[in-house]
Amino acid sequence: MTLDLRVDATQTVEEISKYLRQIVKRNNSHGVILGLSGGLDSCVLAVLAVHALGPQAVTVVYLFDQDSDPIIAQNARLMAKSLGLSLEESDISEDMAKRGVYASIFTKMLRISGAVARVSAASYKLICGETPFKSTLRVGSGETLQPWYKRLMFNLTMHHVDAGFTQRHVFRRDILECIATERNLSLIGAANRSECEVGWFVKDGIDDLEVQPLTGLLKTQVRQLAKELELPEPVRNQLPSPDMARGVTDEFGIGHEYRIIDIVIDGLDRGLAVEEIVALGIPKKDVIDICDLMRLSEWKRTSPHEMPPVSGRYGSNVRG
Repeated sequence: MTLDLRVDATQTVEEISKYLRQIVKRNNSHGVILGLSGGLDSCVLAVLAVHALGPQAVTVVYLFDQDSDPIIAQNARLMAKSLGLSLEESDISEDMAKRGVYASIFTKMLRISGAVARVSAASYKLICGETPFKSTLRVGSGETLQPWYKRLMFNLTMHHVDAGFTQRHVFRRDILECIATERNLSLIGAANRSECEVGWFVKDGIDDLEVQPLTGLLKTQVRQLAKELELPEPVRNQLPSPDMARGVTDEFGIGHEYRIIDIVIDGLDRGLAVEEIVALGIPKKDVIDICDLMRLSEWKRTSPHEMPPVSGRYGSNVRG
């Protein structure tokens, strides 16, 4: 058995476009505003917004700091230019410095080389038996890490990274909400279902907005839309990144490729047991760990969200 995750791209685009027009009409706003990070999801959402509303009704903002990847910034500018949009850029480094985001020794070490993140994460997993990200989910839920050396390692390393990641994303949301209010715009977010299901987002941050049109779609399906919509090749081919530290991509941080995550999620949607998902070619340890991430991140998915306009689940109207 193989899982075909593809959606009907034409219908998906039209349903999301219709939804965006409804949002603007319902709110009696002048258009939509979104954070254009240069990542695949926000670029796809920007294209969909322009398709639905026209460039005159779409505002895109890039909020960067001293740790942001210049390549991602180039992608944001490339995307905005190709859509005929004026990209509003703002450096939040000074605000983050005031909040102590760059103060820890470990955070400073991460700026030296991507190897620091790779070595520290591998060491943490070897000693503590799980990824640093999995530990952040435990801590966020109120769990006390055990044994003591696991708690000590976390507090000296990943705690600072996670706190800085949180500060950035909440601050970005605050800025966009202020702009949206001042200009009478509807704020929309670009989170996808895959990252929501495993908890790869900041609660109450920029990827936890009430209106998130792509949260019905797996990362694989968003990638499909990017190809169908003919996004620029540099945008389509980039590695998914939270733009938080050198050497840290989404898949590195989560501990699994999105391709694997999506197969597991879709298998669960179909009611498959763990062993049946394993039979699809996914290592059992990966299936179990992804299920753990979904369970441990439940506390993050408690904010109010509108139902996304389209679902990429098996059996939906855009899936065979």
